[in-house]
Amino acid sequence: MKVVHTRDELGAARDQLTGRVAVVMTMGALHDGHAELVRQARLTADSVVVTVFVNPLQFGGCEDLDRYPRPLEADLALCEREGANLVFGPTPDVIYPDGPPQVRVCAGPLGEVFEGASRPGHFDGVLTVVAKLLHLTRAEVALFGQKDAQQLTAIRTMVRDLDIAVEVIAVPTVREPDGLALSSRNRFLSVDERHSALVLNRALGLGDADAGRAMVAAEPGVALDYLERIDSTTFMIDPDGDLIVVAATVGRTRLIDNRTPERR
Repeated sequence: MKVVHTRDELGAARDQLTGRVAVVMTMGALHDGHAELVRQARLTADSVVVTVFVNPLQFGGCEDLDRYPRPLEADLALCEREGANLVFGPTPDVIYPDGPPQVRVCAGPLGEVFEGASRPGHFDGVLTVVAKLLHLTRAEVALFGQKDAQQLTAIRTMVRDLDIAVEVIAVPTVREPDGLALSSRNRFLSVDERHSALVLNRALGLGDADAGRAMVAAEPGVALDYLERIDSTTFMIDPDGDLIVVAATVGRTRLIDNRTPERR
């Protein structure tokens, strides 16, 4: 496995990769959910690139950019263990050499609801860096986790609308045995907070938004942002939609999750 940090190093290393190339984009603090993305990438492509970059554009002024964990050595060990061929770990000045970019990808209406409403500008930052990393890695396929469902939909929309030549593959959410969706932010939860966080998965399992909201509201220490049943392609609220999404703050940690409801 080769590790590079600059554009020139990435370009030279990318030229040495053979066959179909997949990219797994991460912000580091990798866990088994990321490992599963790399595993699936290896099944899909001949060579796998993992990017490790904490993107400042997708953090709001009051969010946890400085707090976000950056255990690079552990991240590299996971990538090597799972068979990644190349890891690109740039600093912000490599990705944004002239500072915050003047031209950015706009998420449009999708960027104004749910996570977009709670975190203004978040999806513009996500799409901008995803577009740049797709160009820099020259990947033919990109894999993203279903846990970040709105992000996945936004990326698929961008790829379609801007005619970016990449196949986007969704990988199912990886969960702990007790049902908690894996997240890099789970490490911020205390023992009691982690127990409280289990209510999110239980509420999703009810299949009904009203009942789910009532369940979360009854859990001490959990502040619900939203829980709705939606159409996964538009993210419009739909009582018969194919996805239920939830976001809540547990202690100081914001968590998101989603689940496909059983057919009525």
